[in-house]
Amino acid sequence: MEDSEPERKRARADEATAGGSRSEDEDEDDEDYVPYVPLRQRRQLLLQKLLQRRRKGATEEEQQDSGSEPRGDEDDIPLGPQSNVSLLDQHQHLKEKAEARKESAKEKQLKEEEKILESVAEGRALMSVKEMAKGITYDDPIKTSWTPPRYVLSMSEERHERVRKKYHILVEGDGIPPPIKSFKEMKFPAAILRGLKKKGILHPTPIQIQGIPTILSGRDMIGIAFTGSGKTLVFTLPVIMFCLEQEKRLPFSKREGPYGLIICPSRELARQTHGILEYYCRLLQEDSSPLLRCALCIGGMSVKEQMETIRHGVHMMVATPGRLMDLLQKKMVSLDICRYLALDEADRMIDMGFEGDIRTIFSYFKGQRQTLLFSATMPKKIQNFAKSALVKPVTINVGRAGAASLDVIQEVEYVKEEAKMVYLLECLQKTPPPVLIFAEKKADVDAIHEYLLLKGVEAVAIHGGKDQEERTKAIEAFREGKKDVLVATDVASKGLDFPAIQHVINYDMPEEIENYVHRIGRTGRSGNTGIATTFINKACDESVLMDLKALLLEAKQKVPPVLQVLHCGDESMLDIGGERGCAFCGGLGHRITDCPKLEAMQTKQVSNIGRKDYLAHSSMDF
Repeated sequence: MEDSEPERKRARADEATAGGSRSEDEDEDDEDYVPYVPLRQRRQLLLQKLLQRRRKGATEEEQQDSGSEPRGDEDDIPLGPQSNVSLLDQHQHLKEKAEARKESAKEKQLKEEEKILESVAEGRALMSVKEMAKGITYDDPIKTSWTPPRYVLSMSEERHERVRKKYHILVEGDGIPPPIKSFKEMKFPAAILRGLKKKGILHPTPIQIQGIPTILSGRDMIGIAFTGSGKTLVFTLPVIMFCLEQEKRLPFSKREGPYGLIICPSRELARQTHGILEYYCRLLQEDSSPLLRCALCIGGMSVKEQMETIRHGVHMMVATPGRLMDLLQKKMVSLDICRYLALDEADRMIDMGFEGDIRTIFSYFKGQRQTLLFSATMPKKIQNFAKSALVKPVTINVGRAGAASLDVIQEVEYVKEEAKMVYLLECLQKTPPPVLIFAEKKADVDAIHEYLLLKGVEAVAIHGGKDQEERTKAIEAFREGKKDVLVATDVASKGLDFPAIQHVINYDMPEEIENYVHRIGRTGRSGNTGIATTFINKACDESVLMDLKALLLEAKQKVPPVLQVLHCGDESMLDIGGERGCAFCGGLGHRITDCPKLEAMQTKQVSNIGRKDYLAHSSMDF
């Protein structure tokens, strides 16, 4: 028994040793062991890897697009202290990287703007339906019998450039006629020269120096000049000369004409232009020249009266788009022999509202015509679009399109809504009468008019809600000095000429900066100076205030503290692409990507989808 005990102990020891050796083997097996991962987990891991690869690829593509190399450890100098690179070198490297990023942002902005301009640009040319259908195009401008004096033709192109540079005239186009510095050299009859002298017009303005010879040569033209620069004479005097020539060759018979057509956006502007034409036609008749008849076709007047003139045959016609379309559709007026078309304040008509009407009017022309477009504010978008209607056009620009007249002192004041009416009386004391007050809404015009009458101020008011007779009487009383103050909506801001006005008051800031430029342009005309006072407050749209601030800075005017605190983010972005500001509306304080006018237009288009009545009169879609 004693002998068996040690054997049993030995066996246990052997088992223990064997067990020890097995655990070592098991440890080795544990090291090689791969844990089991469920199928769902494996799929998630695979998806994560694929997503990481895709993100990495996209980042590399963005870096290639922006013109910079993919970021690598060897390319970037790590931040912090380095033994082999100085702090100045590090600073320079970081500066270069920031500039590269800035350039790529500008390029991206320009590409985005080009896309927006393409999307809003009108695809159809501004041509008649017949011309588009038959593919008729005109390669050469209309030929006229007028030529500049021989000594002007013999002058060198360098001399012409010096004259243009002296008067700040910018021209674009081929074969531009020479600038002529006197009305006598433009070969106007003695009667017209006397008429100009009576009105105190002794020398042509810059737009007239280049514009009148261009039109007399038969060229199509886009004329851009600040308000009060004499644009109306540029297209009225040549049409009188052309009609006089036609009448001398072969007198106009009954129901014939017009030969020249001038289209204006408002009745008041059309009446004013018609008055200018009649003044010079009357002077020519007194000087033994043939009688030239001029018709006025505007809404609010009797069609019977207008037709009475047309039945005798008319040489010239001044019209608003609505009434002219009505007469054309009823075949009361014919444009068969019309060869001269001028669009005054063209940007307002080609723009949103009247573009369809103008296109319809164009379809009534039977042959090539000389087309002229004039305005103080004509953004690039409108210029490019208008060129589709013109044959080898000459663009004449005196000052930036949309710039305010430098003869106007602009004063911008912060006035609370409830204090406006009382403060208006104080502002009227700044200058002697006459004074022009503008308001955006018809209700505000009526309220201001009533308040001024209660305070004993001799005032009249005009807006679209009043009938034509009342509007005409109000403007005549104001023009003749019988009334001291005219209160109006923007209907009176386009082109109307009141020479004696020294002060314009904007009761509110218009929704578009173009309207502001036209409003303040009613003063500071024909070389005189004037004051424009504008009320602003929290109700004004910030983007329009930014445009106003930029306009004040451009004209070197005092910027009030309330506008000085306004900033539009990165102001360096406003000058990219060689053109400052917005290409759509011409505002200097924003780019086309933030244009409130474009946004409003797109919203209106979206809201009108599905609402058009194709059975309605004049709703044809050309």
